[in-house]
Amino acid sequence: MSEGDLFVVTGVMAAGKSTVAEALARRFERSAHVHGDVFRRFIVAGRDPIDPPLSDEAERQLALRRALAANVALAYRAAGFTTILQDLYVGPHLAEVIQRLASASPHVVVLCPSAEAVAERESRREKKGYGAWDVRVLWRTFMEETPRLGLWIDTTSLDVEETVTFILDHLDASRVATSDLSRTPRPS
Repeated sequence: MSEGDLFVVTGVMAAGKSTVAEALARRFERSAHVHGDVFRRFIVAGRDPIDPPLSDEAERQLALRRALAANVALAYRAAGFTTILQDLYVGPHLAEVIQRLASASPHVVVLCPSAEAVAERESRREKKGYGAWDVRVLWRTFMEETPRLGLWIDTTSLDVEETVTFILDHLDASRVATSDLSRTPRPS
């Protein structure tokens, strides 16, 4: 079986990750959409809350979630599926996940609508992700601490189909090689 491409779609909560990842997956003949957050939900007892500040146990559980999601994404890819792994990877966690996926030379797509657009989207969602988190604080932290790897897209004024088309039109810019990780540039 031939292997398909692997995409990582990330951004803050309410950036449109799930919606864009699902729409991107639908553009391929054989695809899988791996939602990173499902792996945390498998913990039945002892799940620590993901509230600021994160406890050591919450950090361990998030590390497990990242590892499991990456392994599943690689398995789908090895089975010949174009795979879209979608989750919130802030700061050094983006490089960590890319390193786990290095054998696949993944495409990395970072959705970064404005903080105002994220706050407005969050207010319209049934699923509330922020809880104790402040939208603007998390957005600023994400923008300042996440290395500029892959394709960063300001989706403030783009709809889902425009975003997916932009991703597919810029595949070369989204590909991240292992050598890119050694210089993990930070936003200016």
